[in-house]
Formats: sequence, C-alpha cells, structure tokens
Amino acid sequence: MGEPFDRSEEDIGNVLCMQHINFTVSDAHLASLFYVSGLGFTRDPYIDFGGLLWANAGEQQFHILPTGTAQKWRGHIGVVVPNLEDLKIRLDRVANQLSGTEFGWQESGNHIRLTCPWGNSFRAYGPDTFTGKYLGIPYAEIDVRLGTSEGIARFYQQVLQTPAVVEEDSEGKHTIVSMGFDQSLIYKETDQQIDDYDGHHIAIHIANFSAPHEYLVEHDLVIQEDDQHQYRFKSIVDPETGESMAELEHEVRSLKHPMYKRILINRNPAQTFFNYVEGRDAFYPQ
Repeated sequence: MGEPFDRSEEDIGNVLCMQHINFTVSDAHLASLFYVSGLGFTRDPYIDFGGLLWANAGEQQFHILPTGTAQKWRGHIGVVVPNLEDLKIRLDRVANQLSGTEFGWQESGNHIRLTCPWGNSFRAYGPDTFTGKYLGIPYAEIDVRLGTSEGIARFYQQVLQTPAVVEEDSEGKHTIVSMGFDQSLIYKETDQQIDDYDGHHIAIHIANFSAPHEYLVEHDLVIQEDDQHQYRFKSIVDPETGESMAELEHEVRSLKHPMYKRILINRNPAQTFFNYVEGRDAFYPQ
C-alpha cells in the first residue's frame, strides 16, 4: 500500500455554504452599475422584491438593499470572475457613470482590487485561482481586534461545528473558518481602528440546525427567530470565557429551507450588444 491518505482534508463540517452577503446602499442604479454592469454578475430573473437587487455570482449571491445609509464591510470580499481582461473592459465602461463615488480599481498581482461606490473593498480573481471555483464568492475577510483569533476559532468549532484554524503570516494572525467545500470566512487581526458594526450580514446553510440554536438560545445570542427554517445571531463569543470576539450577523438556514440548493441563473458577461454570438448567453465553466 502507498502512503496513507489524510482523510481529514476531505472534512467540510456543519456549515455547507455561505449563500449570500447582504448590504444596504443608497442608490439602486449605482448598485446595478457596479455589481451587474461592472463585475458582470447576473440580476436574479425570478425573485422580485421591488428595488432590491439580488445579484447572482455562481452559486452565491449579493443581496443589495437600496434603503438608506450604505453599510461597510470591515475588510474585503473575494470574488471569482470568468476573465480578468473582460472585467477590466467592463470597469472602464462604468467608470464615468460612477465618477463622484468611491468607485475605483487597480491591478495587483494575480487579481484586481476594486472599491464599490460606497467604499466596500473587493478582490477579483480569475477562474484558475481557487480549486473548483469558476464564478462566485470564495471567501470574505473581516478585520478583528488583536487577541481574538483563538476565541473565534473555538466558537466556530464548538458552536457551529465547522472546521476553523488559526494561522499566522507576515501580516499577522488570522482565523480561517470553513464555509463548505470551496468557501472560507476569514477573521484577520489588526491593530488599526475598526469601524463599528453596522448591520450587514451573511447567510449560511448548516446541516445540524438545532444544536447551534440550542447553544445560542442558552447564551442569549439569538437576535431573531425568522421562521421554522431560519434564525439569526451576530455575536461571535469565546465559548471558554463568554467574551465577545467580533460581530457579524449570520442568517442561519436549515437544509429544509426552500432556498437551499436553488439553481441560480448566470449569464455570460462577455456577451454584449456589439459582439453578440448566438448560443453564448449563459455562463458555462471553460
């Protein structure tokens, strides 16, 4: 027999996916220009909530609510697009319409750094960067205060029952939390000032729905009981001390949630009025 396999590398954990990231913004038109015309994501063709934009990105979504003061992600969000050269063309096309906002972009090694009209930071990568990821949200990184990494890891390991590891590199210590097969939520320690949490949220689907809920209720951490299939919490606490390590609202969904494994339509963003080719409207991994 050959070398033994490390079977733990195949473990995913209780969290099966990070389905969407949600922000409020101040202008629906600017949001469409950035997420759809610029990034090349797809406006959900089936779900209509008036001015709310659901932007499909592979198997994930951005939920953008044009309802008031824009919310700010404290860190950056990674996205995968089909082609970085096409992305640069699209960003140039929307630049004039987004002038006067915080929108901007620049190339940086193997990715493009972008800022949305309200100052949220993104890093766009090509499809050869992340295993199995041709389009979507492979990770989101959040700034947290020094000394919180181990407590954050314990929370996700013990409460949400999903793998979480603490690592350290030249930029400092960070916690990598598994969000399923090909997604991560990363908490990065910083000594810089961190903005107060403003209510943006993520949605996750978990297999063992009741055990985390039992812990969260016992420790008075559930902030909303939405329905049979969904509840919410926002405080990430160290199970050993009860101290709050960070805040990020999690919309927790069961596998019986009607939106679980919903098939999302994704267009081919390279297809335009000027270069239209019949049969190439939909996105398919190359």
